[in-house]
Amino acid sequence: MALELRQQLKLAQKLVMTPQLRQAIKLLQLNRMELSDALQAEIEQNPALEIDNNPENSQDEQQFGLSTTVEPDSNPEEQDVTVHVTTSDNLSEVNWEEYANNFDSNFSFAKETPPADAPSQFDFISEKPGLSAYLQWQLAHAELDLAEWEIALFIVGNLNRYGFLETNVEEIMDRTLCTFDDADYILEVIQELDPPGIAARNVSESLYLQLERVGMGDSLAALIVTEHLDLLETRNYKMLVRKTGRKRGEIIKAIEFITTNLTPYPGLPYSDEATNYIVPDVYVRKIDGEYVIRLNDDDLPRLKLSGYYQDLLKDSSTTTPKESRAYVVDKLKSAEWFIKSIHQRQRTIYRVMESILRFQYDFFERGPAYLKPLILRDVAEDIGMHESTISRVTSNKYTHTPQGIFELKFFFSTAIPREGGEALAAESIKTRIRQMVQEEDKNKPLSDNAIAEKLAETNIKIARRTVAKYREQMKIPPVKHRRNTR
Repeated sequence: MALELRQQLKLAQKLVMTPQLRQAIKLLQLNRMELSDALQAEIEQNPALEIDNNPENSQDEQQFGLSTTVEPDSNPEEQDVTVHVTTSDNLSEVNWEEYANNFDSNFSFAKETPPADAPSQFDFISEKPGLSAYLQWQLAHAELDLAEWEIALFIVGNLNRYGFLETNVEEIMDRTLCTFDDADYILEVIQELDPPGIAARNVSESLYLQLERVGMGDSLAALIVTEHLDLLETRNYKMLVRKTGRKRGEIIKAIEFITTNLTPYPGLPYSDEATNYIVPDVYVRKIDGEYVIRLNDDDLPRLKLSGYYQDLLKDSSTTTPKESRAYVVDKLKSAEWFIKSIHQRQRTIYRVMESILRFQYDFFERGPAYLKPLILRDVAEDIGMHESTISRVTSNKYTHTPQGIFELKFFFSTAIPREGGEALAAESIKTRIRQMVQEEDKNKPLSDNAIAEKLAETNIKIARRTVAKYREQMKIPPVKHRRNTR
């Protein structure tokens, strides 16, 4: 059979991801803080977009908490985020010459000295060095052999974020196959590193190591932190005077030195854990017996199209060049689409929260123990949208409720069958397990098997390994670590 080239007409339907559609999807995924940054960035980039300082809000804004002044679609039937756009709504071509990075390969620090305020290569490190990296950098100058390095790395790896050692010498010997003298020697080497007080077993030892570093190992302050730390915490001066046999003025002076110059958690300033701030995207409040949903649009600018650019296009008497008019038209289209995308985002979030409130009404009334099983398809069918849209709306967004602040994903949970009753959500089971652990006798804590038996008494039959899985997800330690050893 001979091969030949042939032209063929074919009719097909497919979704074209235009830049405007990508922008709408991106805005839908942003949380409250990211949306604020996106609005500011768009205002800076698009001159046709302005902040409306008019305090009068439209009726739609009061209902949905919208942050724009462009009127929403008159069609009450809500649309999905996949809005049809015309082929003329294209962004201008990107001038890649503006992004050219002209790097001088002949530049060398050996030829010329950079200015004092010039950034160094350490300013471009993507990951912040933590306590472990800081200690290993110091250990590199300690002239340790290979076996000692293994011991040192094991000790450094068992320091928590506060700088305390979460293991003992016996375990160090067992895991690194070393002698007691070697483990004790390497531990002393690490305790002599910066910051002072590192690798201590507790607060008392950490404070003592810091005092020893400044030559106050035999002082009154050292006696207080090693033998009377509980009295120091309560500032019981009278008992400290009686226990130490020192004068009250000496006690006060020693405590003042401890609180001013020492730190109970030496490793905390070097912690590389990032702080994630949560700003609710939606508020659900109960007012006069009814739940009211309000989108968090605090401090968000209300946007409008630039009147100057609109008048510029309407005025036919101006001799504006064709290229300039095309630029203005493009920016106005982009601004109008951006405002409509914001409206669509706010309406979608509002409707999703309304649906969640209907499905999880018992949760808002009575707490997490009454959370019902819910999947994305249930909400999607309830409001007539696609599951992918619901997934984007609920990702990385939080709501403030009378029960606390929760991620929207929290309300979606798999079903756990229950004999003689409705199925329960997995989060509801976790809440019951947490309550059992909080109310247990610390001298005789509940095992995973005992928790499973107690749940079975309420017709909730789950396996012991399922209880263990839920307990680990909630970061609840096992029974041997919850037992009171005093």
